[in-house]
Amino acid sequence: MKASYLSPAVGQYILAHSTRPDELLDELAAETREATGPDAGMQISPDQGRFLTMITQLVKPTLAVEVGTFTGYSSLCIARGLAGGRLRCFDVSEEWTSIAQRYWEKAGVASRITLTLGPATESLRALEEQIDLAFIDADKINYPAYYELVMERLRPGGLVLVDNTLWDGYVADPSYEDEMTRRMREFNDLVMNDPRVTSVMLPIADGLTMIRKK
Repeated sequence: MKASYLSPAVGQYILAHSTRPDELLDELAAETREATGPDAGMQISPDQGRFLTMITQLVKPTLAVEVGTFTGYSSLCIARGLAGGRLRCFDVSEEWTSIAQRYWEKAGVASRITLTLGPATESLRALEEQIDLAFIDADKINYPAYYELVMERLRPGGLVLVDNTLWDGYVADPSYEDEMTRRMREFNDLVMNDPRVTSVMLPIADGLTMIRKK
């Protein structure tokens, strides 16, 4: 359970009362832990994965975009929720996304996904299509840039989901003044004060902000 700001009992209760991931997702999570070691914490949690699938099913995007793919858990969850749409994934690591591609094939969703390697800012600038749904979960320093590039291409009524916005709860603790905590607070303030959107911050995993373009 990634929501460290919740008591362990509440976290386990949430997991116990959410639909369990299937064997393929469990297999991917296990391989990610083995292959990436401490970096495995970058993988989203099972409850967050289920949420991504459900949101995708509700939005029914023609084009979904993911900024930050890692080993593919979140992209697999989004792709499974697609109903005829496509997912564009942007990442910089050929090593980690090679794991993702194997699992897309295993899940039978590879034909729905296009992976582009390279800086996501450049990939997004080159994207000429309209976005219906986006998930941002990459390097936090560039969150404002990713957000703006996605917003410029997001259709009215489209959704952006941004991960890690509670930052282990540190954003709400004034005693934490390290650079990354300050940057996440600044991003959260940026979204809150953006007149183009309405937003809600959800206590899912490490904090997930849902943003709707007006």
